[in-house]
Amino acid sequence: MRSTLRVALVLLTLGLIGGQPTSGLAVATGDPLKLTSGFYVDPGSAAAAYVRRHPEDTELAAKIASQASARWFGAWSGDVKAAVASYTTAADKADKLPVLVTDNLPGRQCGLGGGASTDTAYRTWIAGVSAGIGSRPAVVVIEPDALARLDCFPETEWTGRIALLKYAVGVFAVKNPNTWAYLDAGNAMSGDAPEIARRLRLADVGKIRGFALNTANYYTTAESTARATDILTALGGGLHYVIDTSRNGNGSNGSSCNPPGRKLGPPMAAGTAPTDLTLWLKPPGESDGPCGLTPTLPTRTFSPILAHHLIAGT
Repeated sequence: MRSTLRVALVLLTLGLIGGQPTSGLAVATGDPLKLTSGFYVDPGSAAAAYVRRHPEDTELAAKIASQASARWFGAWSGDVKAAVASYTTAADKADKLPVLVTDNLPGRQCGLGGGASTDTAYRTWIAGVSAGIGSRPAVVVIEPDALARLDCFPETEWTGRIALLKYAVGVFAVKNPNTWAYLDAGNAMSGDAPEIARRLRLADVGKIRGFALNTANYYTTAESTARATDILTALGGGLHYVIDTSRNGNGSNGSSCNPPGRKLGPPMAAGTAPTDLTLWLKPPGESDGPCGLTPTLPTRTFSPILAHHLIAGT
């Protein structure tokens, strides 16, 4: 966070500026873009680690490792409060905006399993993510495909799963004043837009900044924008959204698992309302799972093969 705002926030915490009570003084804007000077390039990303081992790969270094992308947090993150605090603190010291994705709902997305072991464990975990961010500026995308793939679970489980998302929304809304949080809404082809809007509403999306589209998928920005417009219409407007452009340069071929012929999309940037941001949510080069171009590569594992296919668009 910029130094003048940092000092002001400390004084606000003490309750005094210039010896006077600070009631009503709005120093923390709540807008993480105004509190930072660009997006955080994660030196701990898998792409950055690969480039450190292979400095001769200057193309990958320039096109991917040097670009800002999100960091995902899940069961693999260990002490999530500490992990998130370390990440957001490093970004804050650099005066840059970190982007986080939470991916730990019990059962996670359809067919993947994993995630928190119980509902109580998830609530504790998401509270840890929130505590790790605190008042530092951040962008958070909540649980990719959790609403869009709700149909994969028995209807008897829907209410409980939505309640967990509602809890996550409420935590970020109350505890993180300088965070823009977005509840994931699937992609351009995720069923019926009014139904997705209904699910977003049930999860209290109106308490946070808005929703996210195309997370870890390949649909074009134009397709995602059209989808967002349909969802906003069904919601009655008033919200904002972000789009994952990390791999959408050539659009989708219908597959969402390491398909060939895909390409990097535009790097992270601020948008024009109601599009808040275009983001690299899925770090380019990280596998969707053992499928497509890398049939034996586990999920989240970095591959220079995938990375170079995205660079070349082949």
